[in-house]
Amino acid sequence: MLRHLAGASALALVLAGAAFAQDHDHDHDHEDVTLYRVFVGDHEKGQVTAFDLTEPDHRWTFPTTGQVKLFPVAGGAVVAAVQSDADTVQFIRSGIAFHDHGDHRDIEVGDPAAIDASLTGPRPFHLVDHDGKVVLNYDQGGYAEILDGHALAEGKVEPVRFPQARAHHGFVAPLGDSWLSTVASDEKVEGDASVPRLGLQAFDAEGKPAGDLASCTAIHGEAFSGAYLAAGCKEGVLTVKAGANGPEYRLLPYPADLPQGVTTGTLLGSTGIQVFLGNYGPDGLVVIDPVDEPHYRYIKLPFRRVDFALDPARPSTGYVLTEDGSLHRIDLLKAEIAASAKVTEPYSMDGHWNDPRPRIAMAGDEIVVTDPNAGLVRRIATESLEELGTVEVEGKPYNIAVTGGSGVTH
Repeated sequence: MLRHLAGASALALVLAGAAFAQDHDHDHDHEDVTLYRVFVGDHEKGQVTAFDLTEPDHRWTFPTTGQVKLFPVAGGAVVAAVQSDADTVQFIRSGIAFHDHGDHRDIEVGDPAAIDASLTGPRPFHLVDHDGKVVLNYDQGGYAEILDGHALAEGKVEPVRFPQARAHHGFVAPLGDSWLSTVASDEKVEGDASVPRLGLQAFDAEGKPAGDLASCTAIHGEAFSGAYLAAGCKEGVLTVKAGANGPEYRLLPYPADLPQGVTTGTLLGSTGIQVFLGNYGPDGLVVIDPVDEPHYRYIKLPFRRVDFALDPARPSTGYVLTEDGSLHRIDLLKAEIAASAKVTEPYSMDGHWNDPRPRIAMAGDEIVVTDPNAGLVRRIATESLEELGTVEVEGKPYNIAVTGGSGVTH
């Protein structure tokens, strides 16, 4: 049985777009404001374009060192531009900030602005934003860097280094009083071969082991939902929660009735119910319940998957774009496709993994879809899957992030 969470995370509240209650006892004027700001990275040149979703002429351009992958962090106050091939991470203040007053949430809106300080290191890749911490893993550095989310929202980039025994493609994440880090094998590899990954282990803040290794061969990807962190493995999905004596691990083996020879390596965690949505092979998804059986429910897609996302405003709903150009609404409770609509031209998954293909993100009652070949960002209604409009973006719009939501101005 999927467990509903009593409260939503700060990021979920930012992105949900729900109308927050107003404080009728205020003795000064107030106004309800809903604003979503879209950040789009170009596929071919170092550039991020930002615009307000409903007023796209309000736009800004930020140069970057290289191609970016964009992440809203620090409660949506900042967008991190991770540039793996350029060994750089830049940060942009989104210009949207929220202040929680219990019965309502204030919103402050200004222009987005680049933060002068940046991070540099050998191949930054995986970013984790959880429990007020933003963590970047350097795949070729043998360390991660930890930022305080509140300080980052104020424009302060003050990294603390977390050492790892060996450089590898992995992640570091906070959980309770522990720091969880992927662990790599010490065996020799030739050329550009990947270092084998063994599993997940708890450490203290200085990188000293604080628990035994939890086996998870070829561990890849992480997500949080409710009390749990989940990560994909060759054997199944490893789940972990904070316990009285440290992290408590449980490996959920892939069942025999799932397609064989494939795994999950990208996971998304719902903010309102305790459930994960993961990829499973090129043309499948899997809904994962970390507590109750069946732990896995498989969704067969009609074509290969291009990108997928969860809806923070509707916790039991997800969306997946397939290579035929169709957008599908996923019902997580039923583990099935609830509706489908054609939204772009076909984008084949053959070719290089980083070829320009659409990416999707949520913006309240809309799904925003980059369409690189058309030079557009498409606005799709969550309810009908109909196109509401398009926004022209110079170049080849590729990776995307959205910040914003609803609040009250005084």
